[in-house]
Amino acid sequence: MTDVKGAVRETGPDEDYERGLGSRQIQMIAIGGAIGTGLFLGAGRAIHQAGPSLVLMYAVAGVAVFAIMRALGELLTYRPVSGSFADYAREFLGPFAGYATGWTYWLMWVVTGMAEVTAAATYLAYWWPQVPQWSAAAGFLVLLFAANLISVKLFGEVEFWLSMIKVTAILGMIVIGVGVLTLGLSAAGDTASVGHLWQDGGFFPHGVGRSLLTLQIVMFAYVAVELVGVTAGEARNPRETLPRAINTLPWRIVLFYVGALAVILCVVSWTEFRPGVSPFVAAFAKIGIPFGAAIVNFVVLSAALSSCNSGMYSTGRMLRDLAVNGQGPRIFGRLTARRTPAAGILASVAMMGIGVWLNYVDPAGAFTYITAFATVAGVWTWGVILSSHIRYRAAVRAGRAAPAWFTAPGGAAASWAALGFLAAVVVLIGADSQARISLYGVPLWFAALAVGYRALKRRNPAAFARRAHVPPVPGTGLPGGPQTAPDAAAL
Repeated sequence: MTDVKGAVRETGPDEDYERGLGSRQIQMIAIGGAIGTGLFLGAGRAIHQAGPSLVLMYAVAGVAVFAIMRALGELLTYRPVSGSFADYAREFLGPFAGYATGWTYWLMWVVTGMAEVTAAATYLAYWWPQVPQWSAAAGFLVLLFAANLISVKLFGEVEFWLSMIKVTAILGMIVIGVGVLTLGLSAAGDTASVGHLWQDGGFFPHGVGRSLLTLQIVMFAYVAVELVGVTAGEARNPRETLPRAINTLPWRIVLFYVGALAVILCVVSWTEFRPGVSPFVAAFAKIGIPFGAAIVNFVVLSAALSSCNSGMYSTGRMLRDLAVNGQGPRIFGRLTARRTPAAGILASVAMMGIGVWLNYVDPAGAFTYITAFATVAGVWTWGVILSSHIRYRAAVRAGRAAPAWFTAPGGAAASWAALGFLAAVVVLIGADSQARISLYGVPLWFAALAVGYRALKRRNPAAFARRAHVPPVPGTGLPGGPQTAPDAAAL
């Protein structure tokens, strides 16, 4: 937050939060949000559509995500705030951009939460197929809401260990898969072989075009890496922990996604996988490891719930940022005695209940509709991060903003390239007959935001005034006061 002169305030909304998140917790919160249904359930449909080339799609998307994360990292070291990209949008793109980004990111996590509870209900059917999918989804929402009312320190610790279960399980899958490959064992009569990547119809069995269409599913899998930015207001030492998390997070997630999928597709031919069925569960069932499929199903169930848990965390914080900036209902700005934004979390959970209704109306199609819409909202958020970074670099060159010591490789050029990639993803979403429906609601959503913006601006013009940049402090080149950049070797 800045005062009228542009200097960083010593007090503000972030000071009310408990700074209880360390580097390992921040990384695991982001990993926990990202490693969920996109990898464990969405990959089933994507493999069916793209075949082995899905591995390449994840790798290409990973490069773009790395550019996005480094752009966010530069902004965070310029000025770490819990509002993160919404706050940067207010400063560099204007008040409406910040307003729209905050509400769109909230909506993204609401629909992502719908996807996670949908997936969790699907996984539960592995053991109890007689339980209605909608009732299982409702039960999970209630349990996660209760878990989110604890202190942020305890939340971070719980999320750390939930994410650790997922990471350990994925690494275990990779090790077992490599072992099966090395020993030349068979899975359901089919010998494991690297040749599965180009045999059975080739690397692009349905053509390059069909493979590119899976980028919508692939990008949904990467949604949540930006959670690092939301944790800024509750990080113990944001100028050290955030860059460290941003440096390591993208390559870890790419390793988990690309590595795990490549191994699975070598162990079992892509033709054996079916949409709506987790490829990890299917692979372990075919390998024949005792209780392997049940164990993996438990892990992916935990993964979906963990991701939804991270989503509830972020929605409460984003609603509070909007409220304290006069761009949302004031009730969302209040904290409980445990310093958690309970009102915002409750409102988000209530909206996630729409996902329960979708599971009741169309259990088979619920996941596809939800992931497509979440991808569109995620692309908007990432586009805002990149656009803010481009404008920030321009402000630095003009001497209007302080330079950050943690800079993005490639600078504004890398952000422009990543923006082009995101634009291509939107075009591909429009070309997919199933995913296209998610684009229909975009004009209506932004029209509703525009109406709300005009009404709120008339009531509180000061809340929508353009933010001042944080100027360099003479002799330091840093914003808001003397700071010492952490040792680069430690990052």
